[in-house]
Amino acid sequence: MAAKRRILRFLITAGPTREAIDPVRYLSNHSSGKMGYALAAAAAHLGKVLLISGPVALAAPRSARLIQVESSEEMARAVLGRFRKSDIIVQCAAVADYRPARAAKHKIKKTGRAVVMKLIPATDILLELGRRKTAGQVLVGFAAETRNLRKNALAKLRRKNLDFIVANPVGKKGAGFESDRNEAVVFGRNGFEKKFPRMPKAKLARKLLGIFLAKS
Repeated sequence: MAAKRRILRFLITAGPTREAIDPVRYLSNHSSGKMGYALAAAAAHLGKVLLISGPVALAAPRSARLIQVESSEEMARAVLGRFRKSDIIVQCAAVADYRPARAAKHKIKKTGRAVVMKLIPATDILLELGRRKTAGQVLVGFAAETRNLRKNALAKLRRKNLDFIVANPVGKKGAGFESDRNEAVVFGRNGFEKKFPRMPKAKLARKLLGIFLAKS
């Protein structure tokens, strides 16, 4: 009798987070969620997908389970509360590094004077995952860099105990945030390095998953 094929379980995050300043304003970033959703769509052909997404204008793959969040703290609770049942964890979301220490209860009115806002570190989800992951789990992070791509990505790979990091050069026209195309360099443990030229995000997603699956 043939052995039963193991069903892979993916946890993928996507999109930006929004950190409230007051009831009508927030801090965020340019992430469209397109890369994370492309990964979720590709992974849906390979196993079960849990997609945890910040606010985006995209439709999730029908076979993926979608959890929608808004802030970095909501993202942290959703991911850290569910990652243990996953085989491959891909943190593609552009989660805020800092958030306002407190959000105003009412809209901050314009006075013409400068406003000073205190920001505090948001929960470092990747760092926590790197501390808590178990043998057999594959942990992947993303790094959007404007300079020193290789140096910064490798430092993040080591510091956060990742198996792979996908580094994207941002600021280039026609790739990265909000674009349908992307380019990347993947770094892994033991000196692994592979560069992908600019291509549609759906195609890049399939190529990236092939690398992650080889490790699982």
